[in-house]
Amino acid sequence: METPEFDEWVAQRGSALLRFAYLLTRDHARAEEAVQDALIAAYSRWTRICRGQDPEAYVRRSIVNADISRWRRFRRHETPTADPVQTSSRPDHADAQAEQDAVWTLCATLPTKQRAAVILRYYEDLPDAEIAEILDCSPATVRSQVHRALATLRTTLTTAGEAT
Repeated sequence: METPEFDEWVAQRGSALLRFAYLLTRDHARAEEAVQDALIAAYSRWTRICRGQDPEAYVRRSIVNADISRWRRFRRHETPTADPVQTSSRPDHADAQAEQDAVWTLCATLPTKQRAAVILRYYEDLPDAEIAEILDCSPATVRSQVHRALATLRTTLTTAGEAT
């Protein structure tokens, strides 16, 4: 198999990697940092990566690992605050967008590997084997991560529904 040129490969796959990272982190800056860190690490090993495995899986796994590392490093230093109060006098009629944001906010509460498994399964529509390669685990672990994530989401939704 011919090794793709790094620059060409990044030009082709960069936007998909950034979209994946954004769905994983739900923050544009963190997504860009994770992709940048993953690509910097892959650049020096590019020939070996392409020879030994799927470069897409390698870089996606690096993105997940970069976000986990960042979360561990800064978790103790960042303090989430409430959303700023909107001062606009125009009402927001974007119910569909609000619902979508609520789903992603809920997904953001999942641990990183569970969130990555859910994104890869339901948003990227990848099979378990490919997800397992990206997350560096077995297909059974992928199924377990997705099952746990969905159970957590169901429980959270049920609890929130009972509270209202």
